[in-house]
Amino acid sequence: MEVRFFDDPAAFLETAGGVLAEQPVLSTVIAGIAERIRAQRAAGLPWPDGVPCWFAAVVEDGQVVGTAMRTAPFGDYPAYVMPMSEEAVHEVSRSLLDRGEPVLAANGALPAVRTFCEDMATATGKRARVAQHTRLFELGGLVEPGRVPGGLRRARGDELGLVASWYAAFMADADEQAGREPGASAHETPGEDELARRIEGGRVFVWADERDRPVNLTAATAPAYGVARVGPVYTPKEQRGHGYASAAVHAVSAWLRGRGERPCLFTDQANPTSNKIYEAIGYRPLVDMANLLVE
Repeated sequence: MEVRFFDDPAAFLETAGGVLAEQPVLSTVIAGIAERIRAQRAAGLPWPDGVPCWFAAVVEDGQVVGTAMRTAPFGDYPAYVMPMSEEAVHEVSRSLLDRGEPVLAANGALPAVRTFCEDMATATGKRARVAQHTRLFELGGLVEPGRVPGGLRRARGDELGLVASWYAAFMADADEQAGREPGASAHETPGEDELARRIEGGRVFVWADERDRPVNLTAATAPAYGVARVGPVYTPKEQRGHGYASAAVHAVSAWLRGRGERPCLFTDQANPTSNKIYEAIGYRPLVDMANLLVE
């Protein structure tokens, strides 16, 4: 068993793409980010200074038996760990420690991500703890919610400021809804240049009321192996309770499915409201995941 690290996402996908494509919903984050970084590099966009950027494939007898990455540009730069055997996780941990790269945060599938962080905690004399329990859902049979005034449309370029402010508010409000201190969860907030590209790409939507005033933001990633991830989903506090999130997620999910894409999304298990909304639309749980810190 060996761990192969890749600075080039294209080379990583060439090695591990077949395995990722076998379970494309489970692989949505790692495959989607690899594709996005590959496209950004092809467009000549710079990578942020000081932010790690690598992908890893665990290979045993010529077969890829595990994958991971470290590309998150926030907090302690958490790794992302896909499902793999305990032995494979230990091999990834050892390889990183041997090259002098202790990792103090990780997200990903249980139990692999917990084992990874426990390895790092043992090596650094710290403790691993779960900061957030998450769950990956895939859309089953799409169920239409009740009638909600207004309709879905793509965000416009002149709404960039509004979109940016809602992206920035999303995680703090999600923390508050889940009973955490607002802003407690480290997360990426895309800059306006990146958001402008996403708006131009046509995958940032707003639910607009009958006066065409945006009351909800719902976005979707570009597809990787035919799977697109819905999120973030954000409704300002003053607009909540009217069904806008349900209507918007339903409409975006129907749009994705109409394009032949498989919709999926992540939820925070501590937020029963969002979990209930998505399950009512037709999303079904696929795997439990977690975000862990080594402190």
